[in-house]
Amino acid sequence: MKLFHAFLALGVAAMLAGTPAWAVELSIVSGDTGDGIKVLREILDRYEKDSGNKVGIVVMPTSGTDQFGQYRLWLAAGNSDIDVYQTDVIWAPQLASQLVDLTAASKDIVAEHFPSIIQSQTVNGKLVALPIFTDAPALYYRKDLLDKYGAKVPATWEELADTAKLVMDKERAAGNRDIWGFVFQGNAYEGLTCDALEWVMSNGGGQIIEPDGSISINNPNAAVVLDMVKGWVGTIAPPGVLAYQEEESRGVWQTGNAVFMRNWPYAYALGNGQGSPIKGKFDVAPLPAGTGEGARPVATLGGWNLAVSKYSKHPDAAIELVRFIASPAMQKYRTLKTSNLPTIQALYDDADIARQQPIVPRWKQIFLNAVPRPSAATRIKYNEASSQFWNAVHNTLSGDGTAADNLADLEAMLTKLKGRGW
Repeated sequence: MKLFHAFLALGVAAMLAGTPAWAVELSIVSGDTGDGIKVLREILDRYEKDSGNKVGIVVMPTSGTDQFGQYRLWLAAGNSDIDVYQTDVIWAPQLASQLVDLTAASKDIVAEHFPSIIQSQTVNGKLVALPIFTDAPALYYRKDLLDKYGAKVPATWEELADTAKLVMDKERAAGNRDIWGFVFQGNAYEGLTCDALEWVMSNGGGQIIEPDGSISINNPNAAVVLDMVKGWVGTIAPPGVLAYQEEESRGVWQTGNAVFMRNWPYAYALGNGQGSPIKGKFDVAPLPAGTGEGARPVATLGGWNLAVSKYSKHPDAAIELVRFIASPAMQKYRTLKTSNLPTIQALYDDADIARQQPIVPRWKQIFLNAVPRPSAATRIKYNEASSQFWNAVHNTLSGDGTAADNLADLEAMLTKLKGRGW
């Protein structure tokens, strides 16, 4: 650990070499999940100690949909109270015109990151955000319960449903009446777009809107898998799953009341934390594939970045803060604390991370299955397109119309939204 602290100190000194001699007050807005805000505060405390500047956190709801709506209001108003925004990987094209171009300020460090992630934050040749961690979801499963009943990790969604019901029924018969088979993010928000993209694309149903801008969602493979998921609600998944976001899913899972869960990497460290009822009892695997033509495992690409507002009163200090949080030393610190996936390639071979968070190197296999949401194709219209998609899916899961009818209506709405082009 002495070596680790020395590495941190060296990284801190290098990051702050160009910091102004006078102190400024900065603000950063974040709606992170789990221990994300707590760890961010620890990173900011280190920054404050070494820079002399002060940084306050404006805490947002964990829903990315709520965050994005508020960000747009602040930026449209030219709000100078927020210096740094924590942004989802999909927001760069929509917010780019109101963010500082970081290209010149980060030219010495961008090569350390995965090129695809840097590319996702580059709009019209301008880098508008620096990545701090990436995301790809996995299937969390109770290894102890699968072993208890001689069940295997499911490779398809049909196998997951069968195994979830088998284990759930047997556990309930044994007296564990609160257990469910599978929890996921079923609320009508951006998280459902992520889950549903995985169901649809893994069953050969396309990417909702393809990279060339064509609308592909209205097809039999997509309808079949969404009708299948509808059948999970109230059987292997609790009826309340239609209101679940990430933390509600984790709450059921971490109390020991689910056999399977779909969630992001942050839930791994929390599940193995002190006092967790499931500590040491679970593992992760790639999400299942469907059974349609072209079926394969799919994980929605996530990840979070830091952007500097055009309206910041202290843009130079804000840029230095972003560089500091995104640095190898702080990405390593975050990964060790939260199991968030670093965006710096070298950290996947880091000995401390491999020892303390052994899941991180293994997550590469899951990361290889990651696909982006169609934000690049739809550009500034992505948020509305995603909203139309998640509402069509939520209606289906709620029993409000069949998948085929809802997808036909969705195609018509997306066609109207597209107009002459995205």
